Amino acid sequence: MEWINNLNMAIDYIEDNITEEINYEELAKIACCSTYHFQRMFGYMAGVSLAEYIRRRRMSLAAVDLLNSDEKIIEIGLKYGYTSPTAFNRAFQNIHGISPTKARKHGTSIKSYPPISFKMTIKGVEEMNYRIEEKAEFRIVGISEKLHKNIEKNFKIVPKMWEEASINGTIPTLVSLMNEEPSGMLGVSACNNDQEWRYFIAVSSSKPIENNFEEYIVPSFTWAIFPGSGTGQSIQKLEERIITEWFPTSGYEYANGPDIEVYINPDPNNAKYEVWIPVIKKQ
Repeated sequence: MEWINNLNMAIDYIEDNITEEINYEELAKIACCSTYHFQRMFGYMAGVSLAEYIRRRRMSLAAVDLLNSDEKIIEIGLKYGYTSPTAFNRAFQNIHGISPTKARKHGTSIKSYPPISFKMTIKGVEEMNYRIEEKAEFRIVGISEKLHKNIEKNFKIVPKMWEEASINGTIPTLVSLMNEEPSGMLGVSACNNDQEWRYFIAVSSSKPIENNFEEYIVPSFTWAIFPGSGTGQSIQKLEERIITEWFPTSGYEYANGPDIEVYINPDPNNAKYEVWIPVIKKQ
């Protein structure tokens, strides 16, 4: 229940600061995890990204202000963080389907997005296999791209990396370097609070770096490791179940470390993979 309470406290923080810039680091601190893990956790729990939730809440409140006050439209836009009337108009139309000017006319249909409230629900219809494993630091070799602190902006970066790596010969070259565990192509989200966020397509290797590849040392952690199989999209479903079903009653919480996807068999129609989550026992 503490996990759920922390999430609801984070929602309270958003509501208390809805007309200010929302500090993602403070949200994560309230939820007792990194900013990266908080955003992933929020997205799976709420069914919408954190950034989109904040946009919806602001535009919902802006619509109320338009109907119930004499404030100028530009002033309402500024109140909710939009310095440009054009940007406010675009954001408002994306949510409500009409312009702020039309929303001021009584009888016009607008949308309302109330604050989210998280609660514990019992799922667990399907079993979840996992193991807890302690592993010393290990070296990975591959390619990487810088990630945004707002993970919504990364949804195009990672798929594009994999597409290009499969076309330009990067993946078979990396496979030839693989000689350590975990064995498989790795997708590593190195997004802890202490460094620049980066995503790696890599392999675990002790061999010398070649072909302009780079190395990253994955720190020593306790890992919760979840095996899975299915289509290329089933790994997202597994990650959702980890967050919404396993974490709340596991006795563990996120550690400030990278998430790792291990693609043992990358065939999109018969994929075999593991999801590695860095964890610590709850105090």
